Amino acid sequence: MNPYQKIIGFLKDNKIPYIETEHEPVFTSEQAAKVRGEKMSDGAKSLLLKAKGSFIMAILPGDCKLDSKKLKAILGVGNLRFALPEEVEKIMGCKIGACYPFGNIIGLATYADNFLMDNEKIVFNPGLHDRSIEIKWLDFLREVKPVMADISYR
Repeated sequence: MNPYQKIIGFLKDNKIPYIETEHEPVFTSEQAAKVRGEKMSDGAKSLLLKAKGSFIMAILPGDCKLDSKKLKAILGVGNLRFALPEEVEKIMGCKIGACYPFGNIIGLATYADNFLMDNEKIVFNPGLHDRSIEIKWLDFLREVKPVMADISYR
């Protein structure tokens, strides 16, 4: 099953209302916000990271940057790196730029930035560059149960 099918199945199984939009392919948070007609902060930027030999997922608002020092302190690690493109494809089943915020559906610990709590909704690519899904932030928080942490800056 591809990531898109897993995500749609997860949303339906958990009775999470969603809005799906098809659009031109996007590869950055800036492009996604523009084509969606949304604020960058509504975008959920999903980052696959490797720390101590394990992968984790960090979810940030689209207008934020990862603060690796803060995340390393939370994880208690000295080294942290972004996953390589081939690692993203192997673990998430998608290309960079189409990563989705559901670490739970692929067995990864998921850390979400505290700034996301300011959002009523999040919008993200569901493993595809040419689609976006919008859901309520509280539905995401309730069903994904990410570790909430201060891991970004604007």
